Amino acid sequence: MLDEKQLSYLKAMEVEVWVLKEAKKTVKKVKTKEVSKKSKITLEERIATLNWEELREEVANCQRCTLYKTRTNPVFGVGNPNADLLVIGEAPGANEDKQGEPFVGRGGQLLTNMLLSIGLRREDIYIANILKSRPPNNRDPSPEEVRACTPFLLRQISLIKPKLILAVGRIAAQFLLASNLTMATLRGNLFHYGVYKIPLIVTYHPAYLLRSPREKRKAWRDMQCIKKQLNQANY
Repeated sequence: MLDEKQLSYLKAMEVEVWVLKEAKKTVKKVKTKEVSKKSKITLEERIATLNWEELREEVANCQRCTLYKTRTNPVFGVGNPNADLLVIGEAPGANEDKQGEPFVGRGGQLLTNMLLSIGLRREDIYIANILKSRPPNNRDPSPEEVRACTPFLLRQISLIKPKLILAVGRIAAQFLLASNLTMATLRGNLFHYGVYKIPLIVTYHPAYLLRSPREKRKAWRDMQCIKKQLNQANY
């Protein structure tokens, strides 16, 4: 029996070839399988097409890393899905894990007060974390965990289309900017994130400010930068 390569040569030479019906069916099946393989999309590509409800459900049922085994609740995110300001932290803590909401407890209250100082309520903005599940004992996220959750955050950003991103804490800032620079270097600068060049500002994590209250004065200056940038974006 002639293979496909030999058949193509004969066809090019305009030589008529008789092929048994069964052989034709076999060739057709092979081609169908090849097409179906090519048409398959990756999980990341599928996540990039989800709406808010579908995305929330995907996070709730996610088992892309082992953190789902130890979490109490997934922490999807909260706030205005059309917000001008998107606040991104590192990962949920103990209180967030219990309540299923980012930035609650003392640190969350401090963040709320910081935003209120420039006229922003929690319901005006959107708050999310890179990780949607709490790492045990509040340890730093592993690279594998970050990779697993990244598609969810990317989809949230694309759905919100914020005018400004506030990266809260060193790990969140370094991840978003793909940088190893220190907080001292990152703070006080205006960066641009992603293909759409969304303006991005870095500030201290509220948990750090609770441990180091003297740094609150610097965080206040960061808040002023946020207010100025949002005013310019809405001008």
